[in-house]
This record gives sequence, C-alpha cells and structure tokens, in this order.
Amino acid sequence: MSAPAVPPTVRLFLALWPSDATRAALQAHAQAWAWPPAVRRALPERLHITLHFLGSVDAALVPALQKGVVMAWAGCELLLDRPQVWPGGIAVVEAGEMPPELAALHSSLGERLADLGLSVESRRYRPHVTLARKAFGAQPASAPVRWQARPGFALVQSLAGGRGYENLQVFG
Repeated sequence: MSAPAVPPTVRLFLALWPSDATRAALQAHAQAWAWPPAVRRALPERLHITLHFLGSVDAALVPALQKGVVMAWAGCELLLDRPQVWPGGIAVVEAGEMPPELAALHSSLGERLADLGLSVESRRYRPHVTLARKAFGAQPASAPVRWQARPGFALVQSLAGGRGYENLQVFG
C-alpha cells in the first residue's frame, strides 16, 4: 500500500522591497562592514524586509492567501540603525524603533493570516535586512540606512535550491 500523496507546497513570505536608491544604500552599508573569509553575503536583489515568514504552505492555498491579504498601505520611513550579528552568524541591520505605520501593517497582516488558518510567529517583530550569513566575527558598520518604504508589499516565493525569490503578487 502506498503512502497518501503529500500536497505540493511552496515556501512563502510577505515582504517589503527596497527602491533602487535604498538597495544601493544597503549595499554601501554592507561594504563598510569588515567581513570574515567564510561569509556568505546576500545578493543585492535579495535584500528585503520580511513582514511575515509563512514557511511551507500548501500550494492550493495560494489563491485564498492572495485574496485574503489585500490591503492598502501608504508606506513609512524606517531608520535601520542597529547593525549586529545575531546568533547563528546572521548579519543584519535592524530598525531600532518601530514606525507605527509598519507595526499596524504587521499586525493587520498577522490577523488576516490567522483568519486563513496560517500560523503567525509569536516572537516580537523586529524589522531588519539580512546582509550575510556565516558572519561570525564580522565587524559592523555604524552608518544608518534610511529606508523610505513605498506603499505596498509583496507575497514572495522562495525558489527551491536557493535560486532566489519570485513575487507572486504585489499589493498596493
């Protein structure tokens, strides 16, 4: 007897993408760090702020998810002023203060995701950009990065094998 078929899944998250100018500022910030030899720097086109990480989701739920998280968002300004290396060697630049507009978006999206039966992380939300992995011993740069987050956000799929990301839908 064969095992029941496992439905195909996709690895998803909701994200803010930087403008070209913000991406360039993030790259300049990352260039100013002193990196260890084994570091794996994030590619410029992959720099983003995750709003909610959804993980592996049944592919059949994607249409409901696309409809369920539709909302307008006017954007906000973030100051990414807290560079650090997190446990596990993840180098980030984090926002020291949460803009109220971003907190409201995060909360509203979390409620909608829960209404769709998706699990939402219970940890405190810490908006950040991941700059590198395997960054043990990296020396952070101190210059902050201003991010004028544009209206809207995206439902993003992580492609298998580390091939990057694909926007499934952009909202706003």
